[in-house]
Amino acid sequence: MSSFWSAWIIVLTLGTLIALMILLKWNMSNFTDVEEGESMGHSFDGIEELNNPLPKWWTILFWACFAWGFLYLALYPGLGNFPGLLGWTSSNQGIRSLEESREMTAQAIAEGRNVQYVRERQRAEEVYGPIFQQYASLSIDEIAKNPEALRIGQRLFLQNCAQCHGSDARGSLGFPNLTDGVFNWGGTAEHVYVTLMEGRVAEMPAFLDQLGEQGISDVATYVLSLSGRAVDREAARRGEQQFAVCAACHGMDGKGNIALGAPDLTNNVWLYGGSQRAVEETLRYGRNGVMPRWDEILGEDKVKILSGYVLSLNAE
Repeated sequence: MSSFWSAWIIVLTLGTLIALMILLKWNMSNFTDVEEGESMGHSFDGIEELNNPLPKWWTILFWACFAWGFLYLALYPGLGNFPGLLGWTSSNQGIRSLEESREMTAQAIAEGRNVQYVRERQRAEEVYGPIFQQYASLSIDEIAKNPEALRIGQRLFLQNCAQCHGSDARGSLGFPNLTDGVFNWGGTAEHVYVTLMEGRVAEMPAFLDQLGEQGISDVATYVLSLSGRAVDREAARRGEQQFAVCAACHGMDGKGNIALGAPDLTNNVWLYGGSQRAVEETLRYGRNGVMPRWDEILGEDKVKILSGYVLSLNAE
């Protein structure tokens, strides 16, 4: 904040408080010739105004609020750029990345600064860190069968994954359903763990320039036929002849490749929609979905527990 705006806030805030104190003091004074308790000569609907002071408890409460206001402004940040006598702040300000957050957190700890967010993180790590370590010592398959570990994994999922995959983990358009047993990058414990730790980036290219509109329509028709859908056989035959551009990733049989994250096109599971129009759009423009990496956000212990929870969603 610039010095001008800082000064503006300080003057406006303190000026308002002082003005209110003067107004209160003025209202406590008997500024008329009418004696206290006597009529002010005003009445309305049978109600007469008397020259009575504010109740004592009300006046004390007002002054207490003023005192608390000045004390708060002195101790905590709020007056422009003034940091407050306690040096307290809610969090590290101005960070733009996780790396900056980690650096400023380490710096705050080293300097002993009173950063509420850092203190809460430290306290949480002290309390819950050993619990995460305890369950992370199990294998992912063991975690998937441990009720207590799964309760922890569910909370981690709701806090970090439900925004995309839904609270029931059934996903939505563009976000995979984690309960149907279909994992484009592999569904073993190791595959799920690596996906969460390192993230995934889809690289489905656009084929409009290569295939043209007619080719897009024909290949989409052939792709739909692979999952047993009733389609125009002639269009599917033409599409099969051009499917070679897709086979490099999805295989000649269309069953996909987990090493590349290429979906199985024969199981009738469609991440971006399974209509003719939706498949054509995928072929025409490509898809570049991103699954963020969680190693730097959650750490290995939490990711391992979360992996067990995801596996448990597909347990028979």
